[in-house]
Amino acid sequence: MVNWKEYNYKPEVKFRIAHSEEEIYLQYVVKENGVRATFGYDAGSKPYTDSCVEFFIIPSDKDSIYYNLEMNCIGHGTFAGGPDRRQRTRFGDDVMREIRRQSTLGSEPFGELPGEQEWTLTIAIPKSIYSLSEFSDLSGRTVTANFYKCGDDMPVPHYLSWHPIPIPSPNFHTPEHFGPLFFE
Repeated sequence: MVNWKEYNYKPEVKFRIAHSEEEIYLQYVVKENGVRATFGYDAGSKPYTDSCVEFFIIPSDKDSIYYNLEMNCIGHGTFAGGPDRRQRTRFGDDVMREIRRQSTLGSEPFGELPGEQEWTLTIAIPKSIYSLSEFSDLSGRTVTANFYKCGDDMPVPHYLSWHPIPIPSPNFHTPEHFGPLFFE
């Protein structure tokens, strides 16, 4: 969904989510005009400047800690948690190594590839890395979350979300605008 009319470019984005006792599984399929992956490492990277997908979730009903996983199109990125945008615990490479990821574009960084490009990123996130929150199982529960596609420094910057964000300018760190997500 396009939330800000001045950023109206809308790549085609599909996602799937599933879970097991131990992991949350995500798969993004993206078709966009040009891709870029300048970050080939996790800690300190800025995946949101590349062709990027993001998953934000509040997994516990006992607190308001939300987590953000942001990955570029080759699966490098950042993971953080906290109650708001300013108070975040940024997890390091030791935690990022626990997240399994595979991209159809490989894992090596590259500059911009122009023209229509399609890529898939598959991610397996251990539930254990959501360590700032207390929750046991997601089965049968509804949590709040949002899914994003962005590219701040792409030739055509864009900011898409699954659930609407009715605020004046782009900001994904808005847990009050997450949508309900039911886990079977």
